This record gives sequence, structure tokens and C-alpha cells, in this order.
Amino acid sequence: MENVIRYFTEHTKTLFLVDGLGAVLTTFNLFFVLSHFHPYIGMPVHVLNYLSIIGLVFMVYSFACFLLLKGNWTPYLRAISIGNLTYCVLTMALVYLYLNQLTRLGVLYFVLEIVVIFLVVYVELRVASASEK
Repeated sequence: MENVIRYFTEHTKTLFLVDGLGAVLTTFNLFFVLSHFHPYIGMPVHVLNYLSIIGLVFMVYSFACFLLLKGNWTPYLRAISIGNLTYCVLTMALVYLYLNQLTRLGVLYFVLEIVVIFLVVYVELRVASASEK
């Protein structure tokens, strides 16, 4: 993990690209895949759509940072990491709220998504801290 943090500390701009691609994957999965296979997941379609809109916003933000920022990435990196963390908390709350409707596959998907995003947040915050030094 330290090698990953060191790499992204030296190539911080690339971390926005990774975050944006992750948001693309999340948005695609929620809007196109999971809502199509809703009966196998259990999360209401309108909730999946709202979550996909959040993913779309994060995707635009991350790609804009990747394409437009020329330096001073730290505040923007902190902003997307806080957004990602908030998304995880919201997703955990929704999983709890709809737990009786979710299938095992649905719970598995959301738990794995939360774990992956938490790892990304960890890297983003560590890189932001290292960049300040």
C-alpha cells in the first residue's frame, strides 16, 4: 500500500483519473446493470438511480480535476475524498434501511463497493497529507 501512496504522491493528477474511472464504473453498474437486475439485488430502482446521479457528479468532478488542474491538488483531492466518504456513509445507511429487501447478492455488491471506495479514500487522504509536506 505504501508503494501505491508513494506513486500517487508523485503522480497526484492520475489519482483523479482513477477516481473518475471508478465513478464511471459505479454509475454504470448502478444505472444500467443493477437497476436492470433489480429483482436479484433488492434495492429499489429509484434509490439506485439517485446513487448513480451522485456517481455521475463525482465522475464529472474527478475528470474535470484531472483535465483542468495544473497544481495545488490537495484541496480538490480532500474534497473528492470527503465526497466519497459521504457516499459510503449514505450507502451504508441505505443498506441498513433496505436490509430486509436486499438479497445476499445485493448486500455483497454494496459491501464490496463500500470497501473499495474506503480504500480509495484512504489513499486519497494519505496522498493529500503527503502532498502538504
